[in-house]
Amino acid sequence: MLPTLASLRLGVDWPAIAAFDWSPLANRLGRVRQVLLLRGINIGKRRVAMPALRELLTEAGYGDVETYVQSGNVVVSSGLAQRKLARESAALISERFGFDVPVVVRTATELARVVKANPLGDVADNDKRYQVCFLDRALDAETAERLRGLVVEPEALAIDGREIYAWHPDGIARSKLWNNIASKGLGATGTARNWTTVKTLLEMAQG
Repeated sequence: MLPTLASLRLGVDWPAIAAFDWSPLANRLGRVRQVLLLRGINIGKRRVAMPALRELLTEAGYGDVETYVQSGNVVVSSGLAQRKLARESAALISERFGFDVPVVVRTATELARVVKANPLGDVADNDKRYQVCFLDRALDAETAERLRGLVVEPEALAIDGREIYAWHPDGIARSKLWNNIASKGLGATGTARNWTTVKTLLEMAQG
């Protein structure tokens, strides 16, 4: 229960006020559209039903919750800071479904920048084979250089801040580049989406 205005008079227990968990209120004020990208769900036994996920996040106070396909793409309205939203949503999912799911978050504005940048747009002519890996932090210089050294033509790679753009015209099955991007050895949490999904999520976030 939130403190009443009457409780804010002189003589109030200010330490108690300071210790109060204001996050539910913050989640409702100053809301912006944000995209939650879940890593590694609906693979093997790690099953998350989208209706159950929408229900969970709605109950937690996020607004206008929408999902796209089954790979863990959620658009919500929230006033939480990006890293706090990632931590909180990951904790909710872990508690409800019984396994840990890393979550990477982008605001609608950030996702719009990703689509506008489109550094491989001149060569990537198949949206299904054009991937963007979203990271929770930028790669260090050594890791970025290692990835660049794995590119085998006609593949192409562009690293821009917290995004890795990768073009795999022959698919990802035998690509060493893709295997390294999808691995846990980047020094950052990441999850990839093809260009079709990226554009669709932007449309949802801006809608």
